[in-house]
Amino acid sequence: MGRFLERTGWVIDLAEYRRNAAKYAGLEIPTWLLDIASGWLVVPIIAQEQLIGFVVLATPRTKLDVNWEVLDLLKTAARQIGSFLAHIQASEALLEARKFEAFNKMGAFVVHDLKNLVAQLSLLLTNAERHRQNPRFQEDMLATVKHVAERMNRLLVQLSTGSRSEEALRPLNLGALAKRVVQSKRNGAAAISLQDAGEVFALGYEQRLERVIGHLVQNAIDATHASGTVQVDVICNEQWATVEVCDDGCGMSEAFVRERLFRPFQTTKATGMGIGAFETAQYAKETGGRVEAQSRPGEGTSFYLDFPLTRKAINV
Repeated sequence: MGRFLERTGWVIDLAEYRRNAAKYAGLEIPTWLLDIASGWLVVPIIAQEQLIGFVVLATPRTKLDVNWEVLDLLKTAARQIGSFLAHIQASEALLEARKFEAFNKMGAFVVHDLKNLVAQLSLLLTNAERHRQNPRFQEDMLATVKHVAERMNRLLVQLSTGSRSEEALRPLNLGALAKRVVQSKRNGAAAISLQDAGEVFALGYEQRLERVIGHLVQNAIDATHASGTVQVDVICNEQWATVEVCDDGCGMSEAFVRERLFRPFQTTKATGMGIGAFETAQYAKETGGRVEAQSRPGEGTSFYLDFPLTRKAINV
């Protein structure tokens, strides 16, 4: 019956069908519908040339001739209903697509974070061969494993709830935060040095900012040869607190920096995901800061992450 209604768009008179089914050639009405004693007319609801349903009208209390005017009125009403239902379906499909997009986007960030956590553990295992008997290394190892476990638990919460964990915006000691990141990245292929200007505070989200600086430092390490260097500086002036991450690695082209660097899923690395720089730009925008990159092929890259300076000092 559905194909017949979609193909013809006819309004079916059930009483007429019972008397003369041949008038509706090719139509087979289900028994359950014919058994409805009060059934009168079947009006198809069509939207965008597709049948999305039909309405069964009950026999009116007074006799009514089904002429062309009645049929046109019924078809017009059915088209309005079809348009409304199609709009609802489109809205639901769009909402579902947006939910999947948000989940996939969150998943990309989670995978990127897991990749960095795995890199930390791999580095720990590499150094364990040489320093396993060193008590200081053992302390660092336990602290690193604890940190990784906490981060992975937070990632699991994000995946299970479908949202990123909320953090409070508060003054952060950028020097202490950068030092923490550098310590977790040391003993890699490239030498990392840190210079900070003492207690430099800026408003931010601690976990996210640590992750952002970690992305920049890890990218610098990946782009630098074993004999190269990565320099992390924390400086400030009267208005801005700045975290600089510079390397003398392979660099990027001017066109890539200008057109693609801060867009998601754009990367120059063979195994990269193109998330770190994008998240850095998003974080800077959310906290009233700014990010700038300078790079030349074969000469290295410098990232400048600026935040509005705050004079309020707290212990972090």
